[in-house]
Amino acid sequence: MHYAQHIKSACRSLLFLATALLAGGTAMNAMAKPPAHWFEQFKQQSDKSALYAFLYALPKGGDLHHHLSGSGYSQWWYDLATNENVNGGYRYYTKVNIKQCFGYGNNEFGQNPQLLLFKTIQHSRYNSLSHCEQSEYRPLTDLNSEQKNAWFNSIRLDKPFEGRAEFFERHWARLGDLTRNPTLMAEILVKNMQAFAREGVRYIEAQTNAKGVLKSDGSPYSPDEALDIFRQRLAKKDAQATGVTARLQYVLLRFLPHAEQELEWMYRFVDNNRDIYVGINMVGREDNDKGYPLRFLSTLRKLRQRIAHIPLAIHAGEVDEPNFHVRDTLLLGANRIGHGVNLIDDPDTMLLMRNERYLVEINLVSNLLLEYVDQYAEHPFPEYLRTGIPVALSTDDRGMWDSNMTDEYFVAVNEFNLSWPELISLGENSLKHAFVDEQTKNALLADYRARIKAFENAFIDKGQKSFTHSPSRYGLFICRQYSLCQATDK
Repeated sequence: MHYAQHIKSACRSLLFLATALLAGGTAMNAMAKPPAHWFEQFKQQSDKSALYAFLYALPKGGDLHHHLSGSGYSQWWYDLATNENVNGGYRYYTKVNIKQCFGYGNNEFGQNPQLLLFKTIQHSRYNSLSHCEQSEYRPLTDLNSEQKNAWFNSIRLDKPFEGRAEFFERHWARLGDLTRNPTLMAEILVKNMQAFAREGVRYIEAQTNAKGVLKSDGSPYSPDEALDIFRQRLAKKDAQATGVTARLQYVLLRFLPHAEQELEWMYRFVDNNRDIYVGINMVGREDNDKGYPLRFLSTLRKLRQRIAHIPLAIHAGEVDEPNFHVRDTLLLGANRIGHGVNLIDDPDTMLLMRNERYLVEINLVSNLLLEYVDQYAEHPFPEYLRTGIPVALSTDDRGMWDSNMTDEYFVAVNEFNLSWPELISLGENSLKHAFVDEQTKNALLADYRARIKAFENAFIDKGQKSFTHSPSRYGLFICRQYSLCQATDK
């Protein structure tokens, strides 16, 4: 009897110990670290190629900071410029030799520098040149392979020593008459829509003007005629099939002598064409102080006396030194700030921008290539993002970087370790702060949220097999910066 009681007592002790261990294990499990979010696991397990493929397939919102004349890839420009059936019947020539036709002492900083190779002009302008000048040019269709490759590289930053001087002072001058052909520019817009559709972008606000453009015979289009070319092109079946909504911003080069008068004209022009023009942008090198923001305050106040609200998206903070340009630009009535790199040095304005009313258009690729940051560790983007200042990624002059929207997303995730909520907030913000009408905006937002949810569910279920689009090539920027190379031209 004593032995049986001993066994019974031992069993009770073992049962108590097991219960205690089980309870302790349950408590420890309850306190254990929860499993990582699927996106964090994916980032940890993926190489750069897999991350890039994921971000290419990711649904995106809009590109709000998009210079149309800087958005064309070299191959696009060449294909359009050499196809008269598509470009409106224009023939183009480019400068391949320098024969010093003006002798010495020419104004190389004016409208007609004689030492600039690969300046492209249309046939009507070529006909007006002297025989000496004509001998410096060659039809684009007749370039040999060396000249063609050099022409391609002349309008993109292809060399390590090229930066903002090459970009601001050479690229635009070389494009020359190409950007004054509204038919060709409308084609560039549609090509952007097609390319953006493949990487999940659904909205573009392209910066382009309708004034100062030329017919093939050199006579001017009226602004209304030029704008109708864009309307008609966007209404065509292939443009509609992209699923990308496109709107335009009118651009003021703010350091020009008569910029105030130009602003008055374009304000009224945009007001009369609100179906396609949704805002005004102010551009131009910020280190040229003739375009300082408050120069335009009295003009805008006068215009707002009589004309209903026109949204403003203004370049500000794209400069090396600390200043108050972002604050002054908000005083002008800006709804969005382009770049905002030096906003980080203005804490009072940073506090103001945390109220969700103003968005900063972040251009990561541009800011590095144009030397506004020397490395991404210096970029203020993550500080803005994580202190509640609305931000969205944009491509700026992507053709001249040979990059795309996915490159911007890749830089953001790779350099700043974005979480999933942070990542998808970028597309959300780009649409919330778009200048498009509310009905269209709400439709774009609903579509974006649905696409994001479907993408997330499909990826969790099938992984990379769920991707419907994959990159066909990598551009020069992503290839050089991150060794993701697959070098064929677009």
